[in-house]
Formats: sequence, structure tokens, C-alpha cells
Amino acid sequence: MSTLTQNDIEIATRAADNFTRLYYSTYDSPTRVDDLPNFYRANSALTWNGRPFEGVEGVRELVSGIPATKHEVQSFDCHPIPGSQPPSLLVTVSGIVTHGKGPAGNPANTPRHTVEGHPRVFSQTFVLAPDPNAPPTKSGEVAKYYITADALRFVG
Repeated sequence: MSTLTQNDIEIATRAADNFTRLYYSTYDSPTRVDDLPNFYRANSALTWNGRPFEGVEGVRELVSGIPATKHEVQSFDCHPIPGSQPPSLLVTVSGIVTHGKGPAGNPANTPRHTVEGHPRVFSQTFVLAPDPNAPPTKSGEVAKYYITADALRFVG
């Protein structure tokens, strides 16, 4: 097994920061049904609050079936996984997501645990792999990644 250098960890952290910003801004955009699946591949696995989806079409099915979102990322952490260069990444994210128009946009009798309208705390874990189809990166440059596995859970 290869060992990780401080440089590997710094590059991985930058990659995770870039990924997190881009992923959630894409997820919250009006074009998410078309754009979010680009983060995945045909063999990617996604589990959304216990429901499994597979590949690009599974992601498209999920996002087309839920209301618009607004994510507020509160923290993320990244751990490079040794064994490849650049290494795969384990990224954990926590934050708050609101589906739909938020509490003010819902009727007063909307149930508290409905997906739409109420802010929900979430935890999401990604395994990112270097994209073999991306152009090669130079030393010190952030590699291009795609999502091989993604698991989201509501925390409350």
C-alpha cells in the first residue's frame, strides 16, 4: 500500500472543497436534472435516505422527482484513499437542505416531516474516483473526479 504525502492531503482537500462547492451549486440550480448526472457514471451507486438508485439515469430519476432544493453546507471533511495516484477520496458533508419554497411557502397544515418546505439536517458521504477520461493533471493541480458512491441521510 502506498503512503500519502502532505502534498497528497492538501491537493485532496482542495479537490474536495472544489467538488463540494460545485456539486451543491449544481444540485440547487434550475438545470440540475440535466447537469447533476454529469457528476456520476453508469456504474455509480446512490442511496438517498435509504432508497437505492444506480448510475446516471438513477440520479436523473431522483432529482426529477423531488422539489427544488437549497443546500447550506456547514462542514465537510476529506480523506484520501491510498492505492492510486491521484488517490480516490472519501468526502463527508453535513448541512441543512430545504426542499421547495421553504416553510413560508407551505400551507400551515403541512406535516413537519414532509420533504417539501422544512429545513432538514443532512449527512452525505461520497467516494470520488479520479476520472480516467479527464485530461492529465500537472503536479500540484487538482485532479478531476467522478462520484462512484453517494449516500445521503436526513439526520432529524
